[in-house]
Amino acid sequence: MTGSVIGNGTVARLATASTSASDGHSGKAFSLTDLRNLVKAGAIDTVLLAVPDLQGRLKGKRYDADHFLRRVAHHGAEVCAYVLATDVDMSPVEGFALTSWDAGYQDLSVQPALSTLRVVPWLARTAIVLGDAVHQDGTPIDIAPRQILHEQLTRLARHGLHPKLGIETEFVLYKGTYADAEQAGFQGLHPLTTENLDYALDHDPVSARFFRRLQRALAGAGMPVEAIKTEAGPGQVEVTFPYGSALTACDRHPLFKHAVRTLGSRTGLAPTFMAAPETGWANGLHLHVSLWSKGISQLNEPNGGLSQVGRYAIAGLLDGLPELGPMYAPNVNSYKRFTPSACAPTTFSWGHDNRTCAIRVVGHGDGLHLEIRVPGADANPYLALAAVLAAIDHGIEQKLTLGPGETGNAYSGGGAPVPPTLAHALAAFQGGAFAERAFGMDVVEHYARLAQLELDHDQRVVTDGERQRWLTHA
Repeated sequence: MTGSVIGNGTVARLATASTSASDGHSGKAFSLTDLRNLVKAGAIDTVLLAVPDLQGRLKGKRYDADHFLRRVAHHGAEVCAYVLATDVDMSPVEGFALTSWDAGYQDLSVQPALSTLRVVPWLARTAIVLGDAVHQDGTPIDIAPRQILHEQLTRLARHGLHPKLGIETEFVLYKGTYADAEQAGFQGLHPLTTENLDYALDHDPVSARFFRRLQRALAGAGMPVEAIKTEAGPGQVEVTFPYGSALTACDRHPLFKHAVRTLGSRTGLAPTFMAAPETGWANGLHLHVSLWSKGISQLNEPNGGLSQVGRYAIAGLLDGLPELGPMYAPNVNSYKRFTPSACAPTTFSWGHDNRTCAIRVVGHGDGLHLEIRVPGADANPYLALAAVLAAIDHGIEQKLTLGPGETGNAYSGGGAPVPPTLAHALAAFQGGAFAERAFGMDVVEHYARLAQLELDHDQRVVTDGERQRWLTHA
């Protein structure tokens, strides 16, 4: 595997160190002392300091490892504030309060969250650490995705509740690299496989090689997968991760996507996490959430039923999520995933082990949890989970009443419909009172501006679908 360091003796040692990294489950933290030892041994020469941006991508700088240890680890660094105030193309745009041309696009500080430090075996001699964005006086930047999730975790803790999270995400593998796709104008792309391979165990050599490389790389980074499976869609893959700390699960997800893209490119593949990469296709980001207090699950009753806390939580999700669309379905394409019979919900409904519902109650005993099926694979996990926790907190705080669950096909049920477009979702986000109560006006205005940028872009662009429908008929 050209450019990869997986499999040599050095990385075997790195994998041992990084696998014991703090993961919300067990094991000692991968510390600065561990990093110093690896740097001294010549095993690490680069440290990436990364801030999760509005879209959930990693943005930051590559540091010489010695410089990171001497200057950055304890004192932080600076990046231009526009990394948290830009569209997906990294275009400097007006309308964000955080920064602008008028403000001179000032710097913000990034403080390394050292508990996230880990080796990334898919990059040679490299470690990575996530950073928290703060103002120059050290106060948190409230619109930063990681900080938004911190706030919701704190709010839920008022009730003595602490969530655990397992993430299940889907993506599609196309043949060729991103450069190949761009050169072809993103036309005529061919998925790696064409047949329905849902739950299949007979994979072609390219798929099998990619899966093995991904599994080994993530394990070496201390982020072992629970399972990898092929899905029903052409070239579609699903990866599930073990249950654990909610913040840790979200911290791992941008690194997981980074690994998928890096290893995909080396395998001659172009992965996409678009919610609907083709008409009728759907990639989800399912959030498996449970609530705990003093080591005891709060969702299940001793007799095996759903607890009152669980009922409040689901009622809050059904009441609150309709007003938070831009937090879990952030762009125009996100809403093309919500189609009947695509295993994506079209109504805000709940049911026991019912995949047609937005909220699926699944599991038994302490394993009972809520599967939130609304977010797409394009969602920023910090924001999607923050929306979920805000809605759960709302249900518990207001002691909302939960109606009966769906026992049949929720696509034809009576639940409130999922917003059909980003424009509808944005109107609900700005027009309702819940989003402002849950997140504050600064956050609502920031992410409303981001959604409006996506709508403005969509309104200006002529699509292939429009040409196919109208070129010979207009």
